[in-house]
Amino acid sequence: MKTTLIQAPIAFLLITFFAGIPVVADDHLGARPPEGFSVLFNGKDLKGWWGIGTEDPAKWMALSPEKLAEKKAKSLLDIRKHWSVENGELVNDGKGLYLSTEKHYGDFELLLEYKTVAKADSGIYLRGIPQVQIWDYTKEGGKWDIGADKGSGGLWNNPKNWPGKDPLVLADKPFGEWNSFRIIMAGDLVIIYLNGKLVVDHAR
Repeated sequence: MKTTLIQAPIAFLLITFFAGIPVVADDHLGARPPEGFSVLFNGKDLKGWWGIGTEDPAKWMALSPEKLAEKKAKSLLDIRKHWSVENGELVNDGKGLYLSTEKHYGDFELLLEYKTVAKADSGIYLRGIPQVQIWDYTKEGGKWDIGADKGSGGLWNNPKNWPGKDPLVLADKPFGEWNSFRIIMAGDLVIIYLNGKLVVDHAR
């Protein structure tokens, strides 16, 4: 059973998915999240989500309620073109705005399962930044020389040689298989497990 869950006691985070990672939640089939967690994706539609581009979240969070509502309404037109729900999965065609939660969170623990394809270059933004990188880790993927050889799960926006930039181990599963993330963010510290293996340890 594939789930996208979050445990978050404080309000302030946005989580953004982009560029073609199928994400699944079977809550509509009766799955119950672990105690303290809530389901982000209902497995049926895009309720609770809107679209944002590559931008500073602080800028749109400073908008008046009217301007923000206008921005969200416009974004929905875009995400409906490029995002869909197929067999309980969130699917993107590799184009358009990033998908973001409408609700904000603070310190949180995110459980997420995804699968990817050859030449993928995707990720998950936490509070707008950092980005948890998801990509094709093979030479054939075309990004072997910029870090893809180390696998997914690293904090891509971190400067070179900073802790967290590169995953501690390569933990990706083959294309078409489900990968699982456990992402913990407290303050500006991030811990990431990919398929049960620690790949980022208390990095900023």
